[in-house]
Amino acid sequence: MKNLGKLQAVLQDNHMLGNKYNCNPSTPRTRLERLLRERELRKSNRSIHSNEEGRDSSRLQAELFGNDAVIIEGDNLGSPHEEELSEGAATRAFLDGCERQEGQPLKQRLLVVANRLPVSAVRRGEDSWQLEISVGGLVSALLGVKEFDARWIGWAGVNVPDEIGQKALTKALAEKRCIPVFLDEEIVHQYYNGYCNNILWPLFHYLGLPQEDRLATTRSFQSQFDAYKRANQMFADVVNQHYEEGDVVWCHDYHLMFLPKCLKEYNSNMKVGWFLHTPFPSSEIHRTLPSRSELLRSVLAADLVGFHTYDYARHFVSACTRILGLEGTPEGVEDQGKLTRVAAFPIGIDSDRFVRALEIPQVQEHMKELKERFAGRKVMLGVDRLDMIKGIPQKILAFEKFLEENPNWRDKVVLLQIAVPTRTDVPEYQKLTSQVHEIVGRINGRFGTLTAVPIHHLDRSLDFHALCALYAVTDVALVTSLRDGMNLVSYEFVACQASKKGVLILSEFAGAAQSLGAGAILVNPWNITEVAASIGYALNMPADEREKRHQHNFMYVTTHTSQEWAATFVSELNDTIVEAQLRTRQVPPLLPMKEAVDRYLESNNRLLILGFNATLTEPLGALGRRGGQIREMELKLHPDLKEPLKKLSDDPKTTIVVLSGSDRAVLDENFGDFHMWLAAENGMFLRLTTGEWMTTMPENLNMEWVDSVKHVFEYFTERTPRSHFELRETSLVWNYKYADVEFGRLQARDMLQHLWTGPISNASVDVVQGSRSVEVRAVGVTKGAAIDRILGEIVHNKGLKAPIDYVLCIGHFLPKDEDVYTFFEPELPSEAPSTPRATVTNSVTPPMPKFSAGKGGSKSFRLNKQRSMSTLEKKANNQGSSTNAAWRPTWRDRMSLHEGSSVLDLKGDNYFSCSVGRKRSSARYLLGSSDDVVTLLKELAEHNSLIHSTSPDPSVSSTV
Repeated sequence: MKNLGKLQAVLQDNHMLGNKYNCNPSTPRTRLERLLRERELRKSNRSIHSNEEGRDSSRLQAELFGNDAVIIEGDNLGSPHEEELSEGAATRAFLDGCERQEGQPLKQRLLVVANRLPVSAVRRGEDSWQLEISVGGLVSALLGVKEFDARWIGWAGVNVPDEIGQKALTKALAEKRCIPVFLDEEIVHQYYNGYCNNILWPLFHYLGLPQEDRLATTRSFQSQFDAYKRANQMFADVVNQHYEEGDVVWCHDYHLMFLPKCLKEYNSNMKVGWFLHTPFPSSEIHRTLPSRSELLRSVLAADLVGFHTYDYARHFVSACTRILGLEGTPEGVEDQGKLTRVAAFPIGIDSDRFVRALEIPQVQEHMKELKERFAGRKVMLGVDRLDMIKGIPQKILAFEKFLEENPNWRDKVVLLQIAVPTRTDVPEYQKLTSQVHEIVGRINGRFGTLTAVPIHHLDRSLDFHALCALYAVTDVALVTSLRDGMNLVSYEFVACQASKKGVLILSEFAGAAQSLGAGAILVNPWNITEVAASIGYALNMPADEREKRHQHNFMYVTTHTSQEWAATFVSELNDTIVEAQLRTRQVPPLLPMKEAVDRYLESNNRLLILGFNATLTEPLGALGRRGGQIREMELKLHPDLKEPLKKLSDDPKTTIVVLSGSDRAVLDENFGDFHMWLAAENGMFLRLTTGEWMTTMPENLNMEWVDSVKHVFEYFTERTPRSHFELRETSLVWNYKYADVEFGRLQARDMLQHLWTGPISNASVDVVQGSRSVEVRAVGVTKGAAIDRILGEIVHNKGLKAPIDYVLCIGHFLPKDEDVYTFFEPELPSEAPSTPRATVTNSVTPPMPKFSAGKGGSKSFRLNKQRSMSTLEKKANNQGSSTNAAWRPTWRDRMSLHEGSSVLDLKGDNYFSCSVGRKRSSARYLLGSSDDVVTLLKELAEHNSLIHSTSPDPSVSSTV
């Protein structure tokens, strides 16, 4: 009752914070508040459960898998390369923090998807199966999930070709809360043995790709990758069959890197997390993989991507930045407004299980035997899989060097090496086994006696109780992994050292070094001399230093448990969904094309303002690597747009303006054959394609700063490979899109410091930073400021017989230039309720305040844009003019009114502003890419042509 009261107090204290499942009426204000609340709830609930029931993991296993389950002590979940986890560590985590009204915990369904199920199936008949729990690997951290309604999805490890056997196995596994994925032998051979174990695993552990000495090898790589994708889709199909709305899907390891993409394609709202249990290599290693980009993009489909250490997370973000060209942020990877959160979640062990095991009489008896057996000698211990990445030969050679340099220790220390055999049918592993045996034999022959040898080497695993006893009597644990995702042997050793307080020598290349580095002695396993010296330091370490080191590590191991790891990951995943939903509300909705086309057809005088780069050009991805930098620098009109633009520009009721930052020559080359207006250099130069270029620059525009800025740009272009700069008449642009991303950003930062302290310190300029560019332009040079002058020039050129009643503005504009979207935005008076940006405003507005001429950016002007026509009409009535005469703005009107706005009679639902590819935009709507622009303009052209062909109207007024 005391614990229950504590939990109620926590809930009461946090009632203002709410939670992400809407179980309480309010929502936490910040992400940190939500996560802290989740942490307190987990602690309180864990305390309650610890008092209500025993925590013995064997009882949990029996409860989950039945009393007849056979416990298999192993060190993998099925893959010989899974990172070692505590054998049998039972996770009791995953609280979602919600409370049912009756006070009972509300369970959230969790679908755990891994390559292998936590059980092995053995067929005993046509329709009967024997199931055996496989303790080890991922199951060690997740077995016994009680607070979540968990389901396991994975391969059962057997080929079941017949339907009767599949049904029987599915039924048997359902009782164990497991769901099988059936893979045939060919898929298993190509996907699991081939791509997973022969390509991904060596690469992720820095062993490199297999050498291609024959063309057949290259073909096999592709066939293995195809099998990998098919297998991932088969996993996805099973998940989709059992998925229910609100489920959390947790994908695990390198076997299932394609799974997040497959799941999101099925249901974009699915909560998907992916965790890697191996290291993730640096981008320079990962970029050698032929399928590098596909794998990265597939993983990025997940909402949360987790790794054991910050280094692995940093490598992943770097790979996405350097290989995919995406934006890396402190929170993860951003792609056009979509953020995939990337974070480190160091896994732990069930430390209580090891601490309690030391009190079992069987373990204490075994400890007594070991102490008697090695009385008078210091015990050193190594526990590893017999694998290339574990550094066993390096460990033994370092021990040999220590004995060689310290003769007085030769009969006072013994090394116990437990080497669990794995992949015994692979020649490389057979060779490693022979090498280790040879080294051990040589050292024992050199330093051993008739009664004692310095190395005891065992080619087998130990049961849990024997292993705990061995940990407890060890003076020095030696972990010399050459590359390890985490290596939890070090955690298990620390958990069993309450009385001995032994020393841990730990490889800096093991993930555990990030967690236990402060209390361990970190070594480079390749440096045999350093490891030998560390052995001597550990054996001679004073008791007080051993005590301090042990206490530091023991505190970490007992608090950062496997339960806490799992609960934290799922909590972060749920919170990531909340953050994504908040960001989604700020993303413009997709353009309703049908509505845009219908409004276009119903209007009488249309204005189309189109950007050029990334709007009317081909998507850069279409060129691929074959296009290269040179082709991408040459902006070309999308070939599919030539015909639609021709039809639209020839329509007398449609005025088209191409508004671009490019110079005049580029626009002339691409649009010279169309009847439209061209606005170059952000609208500073303008011409109708049938006329000459004119300037719209203000007379007092100061450009004296250009030469000094040019020198700075030349300097950084010379020192930044693959960067370039463009000299325009009103601006300069330095582009480092094709340079090394991180180096380019450093150079850009240095350039900005250079500019602000020198050439532009007192100049009237704006510095505009793009994602991979720096632009310096005169103050006030923006597309929004230019559009008013452009409309004024259109009026001067031909005059209008009817006001513009439809505007479509599309572009991939920099944030500085997005004022072009808000220029046309019909706004209500300040005293009226504000209208959400993405909501079409009502065309009926209350009376506007009295018009005041001024600059286009002034609030008084913007409030009058929508009703400027009625203001003119009212003025004409006051002067006694005829209201039946055709409306035509007079020169006096143009001078007294802000020129561009005086031609607008724009209703809110006739204005469509669209950002192309930029999800963070002030535009009303979103288009995914220039391909969507092609589709839209084709629709407009086709429907417009159809109307003109069926009902020609000679009275239509001309706009240009």
